[in-house]
Amino acid sequence: MNNVIEEILVSEKQIAEACKRLGSEITKDYENKDLVLVGLLKGCIPFLSDLAKHIELPLEVQYMIVSSYHGGTASSNEIQIKYDLEVPIKDRDILLVEDIIDTGQTIKAVKKLFETRGAKSIKVVSLLDKKDNNNLKAEYVGFTIPNKFVLGYGLDFQQKYRNLPYIGVLKKEFYDK
Repeated sequence: MNNVIEEILVSEKQIAEACKRLGSEITKDYENKDLVLVGLLKGCIPFLSDLAKHIELPLEVQYMIVSSYHGGTASSNEIQIKYDLEVPIKDRDILLVEDIIDTGQTIKAVKKLFETRGAKSIKVVSLLDKKDNNNLKAEYVGFTIPNKFVLGYGLDFQQKYRNLPYIGVLKKEFYDK
C-alpha cells in the first residue's frame, strides 16, 4: 500500500495524541449538556471511534451520509443527503465529527440543516483542516494541513486506503492523469 504514499503527513501516534487532547477539551466544554456526536460517513469512522473514547461524558452517536464529492479529487457545491439521522435533534447539543474540512461546503450545509431542525447548539470537530482552502471555522481541529490530496485513517482514494493508520499524501501520479 505504501507505493501510493508520497509522505506521511500525520503519524498514528500524532493522531492518538490529538484524539486525547480534543476529547479532553470536548469533555470540559460539554459538561452537563445533551451531547450528540454526529459522524459524517464514511471517513469519520476511525476518528469518531477514537475520539469518543476520550470524551468522558454520556453521549449519543448518530451518523449521516452527506456528500459533496462525486469521484476523483474535485469537490462540487451540490450536497446530497444519502442517509439521515435516526433521532430528532431539537434542543440538543450537536457536535459534527468530520475527518477533513476541505472546502467546508458539506459542513456549512449540514449546520444550516440542523439549525432549521432546532438544534440547541452546533459545533464542529475535525481531525484535519485545509485552512487555505476554506473559510469555515471549526471549534475543534486536530491538525491544519496544506492543500494536498491526503488519505488514510478514514480518508480514501477511490474508496480505498481508509484503513491506513496514519494520514499520508497521495502521490500525484495516481490522481493527476
